[in-house]
Amino acid sequence: MGPEATCPRSWPLPRLRVRTWIEPVVASTQLASSLYDAGLLLVVKASFGAGASSNHSASPSPSPRDAPEDEQQRAISNFYIVYNLVVGLTPLLSAYGLGWLSDRYHRKISICVSLLGFLLSRLGLLLKVLLDWPVQVLYAAAALNGLGGGFSAFWSGVMALGSLGSSEDRRSLRLILLDLILGLAGFCGSMASGHLFQQMTGHHSGQGLVLTACSVSCAAFALFYSLLVLKVPESMASPSKALPTVDTVSGTVGTYRTLDPDQSDKQSVAGHPPYPGKAKPQKTIIALLFVAAIIYDLAVVGTVDVMPLFVLREPLSWNQVQVGYGMAAGYTIFITSFLGVLVFSRCFQDTTMIMIGMVSFGSGALLLAFVKETYMFYIARAVMLFALIPITTIRSAMSKLIKGSSYGKVFVILQLSLTLTGVVTSTVYNKIYQLTMEKFVGTCFALSSFLSFLAIIPIGIVAYKQVSWQQYGDVTEK
Repeated sequence: MGPEATCPRSWPLPRLRVRTWIEPVVASTQLASSLYDAGLLLVVKASFGAGASSNHSASPSPSPRDAPEDEQQRAISNFYIVYNLVVGLTPLLSAYGLGWLSDRYHRKISICVSLLGFLLSRLGLLLKVLLDWPVQVLYAAAALNGLGGGFSAFWSGVMALGSLGSSEDRRSLRLILLDLILGLAGFCGSMASGHLFQQMTGHHSGQGLVLTACSVSCAAFALFYSLLVLKVPESMASPSKALPTVDTVSGTVGTYRTLDPDQSDKQSVAGHPPYPGKAKPQKTIIALLFVAAIIYDLAVVGTVDVMPLFVLREPLSWNQVQVGYGMAAGYTIFITSFLGVLVFSRCFQDTTMIMIGMVSFGSGALLLAFVKETYMFYIARAVMLFALIPITTIRSAMSKLIKGSSYGKVFVILQLSLTLTGVVTSTVYNKIYQLTMEKFVGTCFALSSFLSFLAIIPIGIVAYKQVSWQQYGDVTEK
């Protein structure tokens, strides 16, 4: 009777754990996003193919020596300036509220609502292709996505679920694993995007129909999976690490030592006085992490926004399939960054891994500024192999300094900060690109390289404070 009584109890638990996996939602969402991003670029390019200046009244009047390619580049660039503004600013109206509701009521709120807006925006591109609407309708589609919380609310919700379902000593690996899933899905979508876009090319109104329909299908799957299948995991925080310290910032706990979970605890918080002149070290550490994340994100966003324009014009002049392959190359950093964290986390602290990633991206961006041939582009992308490590590791470090009940708010504040600065960066970089594309087309990439190396400074300060705090702990013990 004993085995028969225990057997029925053993089956539901594994099923429940499988349903807590957020990976299917991340994969399908990113697959839809990668298809949409490529489709958006190619649809906008086709819309501004001939007579770009007449189709886009906001573009400046071209000089007589301007080539049609330059006119098209300015038209596409001006479109993306407005589009990125809408995408970046509208989440400010709803993302924080969704994060607060997720912390207070249910963790899936921010994910499900953002996925609804995500699906509506993909439907907007599909309708534009089907009905041959003007490209300006895509601004409204982007606004619907932003009002649903956008990527800020979605990824903050994903990070919260990932942090809840992992222990502190494995959290960096857990979060970079989610980024790996994101990258693999994006790679597959980008590789297929150019081929899918070429389907039904015989009729102008049907160009890109298969691509956009696939994007909508993936977005719909992600929404319904999150609503009907996904379950919120129970917190795996260690009780021994849950002992509170000073509570200076709403939701912050622990000391700076939690940034390095692999080190043994040499002292307890209650047993030693706070660091001299810095009774609340976690507040300063969080602020420095915020600054580093924002500066580094400025470099990344600027490069990512300009790169599609860069590959469409001379000297590269890529076609649809090459554009898809180029986007796919960008997603390989998700794989290499995951492997990097897998190896580096065994021998380096979080701050060291962050700096490695920043050097990797800064070096690759500098090479990208001087690209003249397609093979040189892929070499520059290969140098960026650890570019994803900094932001993900910064999120992991922050999660070790705050309470689990505050994950939603803190993560969404970070993501909104990155989004807001990204909006400004997108506008500035597009204008810089327009002004410099005839003189030195790699100006934006050189600027990104400088910002990436600049972001190392606050991380270096964090590392110095870590060493100082550890030395003080050792002295106190003696």
